[in-house]
Amino acid sequence: MINKLLKIAAVSFLCLYSQVNFAGGGGEPVEAPVYDELLNQISMREAEMLWESGVPFFDVNTLEIWTQGYIPGAKFFNVRNWKDLLPKDKGKTIVFYCVNRLCTASEMAAREVMKLGYTDVRQMPDGIEGWKLSGRKIERP
Repeated sequence: MINKLLKIAAVSFLCLYSQVNFAGGGGEPVEAPVYDELLNQISMREAEMLWESGVPFFDVNTLEIWTQGYIPGAKFFNVRNWKDLLPKDKGKTIVFYCVNRLCTASEMAAREVMKLGYTDVRQMPDGIEGWKLSGRKIERP
């Protein structure tokens, strides 16, 4: 009986030790990315005010999410010719959004557009889920 308990204790110790020893074991640490431009994230209220004033919105969601509803007038941005959708005036305010705060697609799209020289790029982190949950209008294709 004592031998059995010693074996269990030894196995338990080895299991715990190996978990601590290998925690995060992905190799050497890497620095977080540094961006040249700060991303201008906006609240739902700010987004609504911009939408009401006619600012272009770009939906970066997948087609499946987009078909479940999008901000009225928003352009589906997840296409090959996405550069053709952008306004000619690079100083014009534009807003990007995706599904919710866990989605980074709108942040990546906004940063790509900023690299093209657009200067008033906004990102709505709450996404279409936040827009819907707050009771704001949506459209469907």
